[in-house]
Amino acid sequence: MEQSIDLTETAFQIILYAGNGKGSAMEAIQEAKVGNFAKADELLKEAGAELTKAHEFQTKLIQKEAAGEENPVNVLLIHSQDHLMTSMTVRDLAVEIIEIYRLKQ
Repeated sequence: MEQSIDLTETAFQIILYAGNGKGSAMEAIQEAKVGNFAKADELLKEAGAELTKAHEFQTKLIQKEAAGEENPVNVLLIHSQDHLMTSMTVRDLAVEIIEIYRLKQ
């Protein structure tokens, strides 16, 4: 039972930090849209930091499994992984969108 609680907590941490990162990336796009590139760059850095935290939790799960410990798969864990990958993609696209806005200035 303790492993399930730990796995649930880890999934929620991934969701939390991934959501924070995605939110910052989306805010960065909005700032770039109005020409505030300094704020957009700051928000992209925040997004990267939040996604790094989420990725660290994911890495712990991967390392645990690589060491031979089984991670039971549940819908919450699957959701957290999906949320992280989507958030990372949003951040990557935000970088490109901001660059487009920057070039149009």
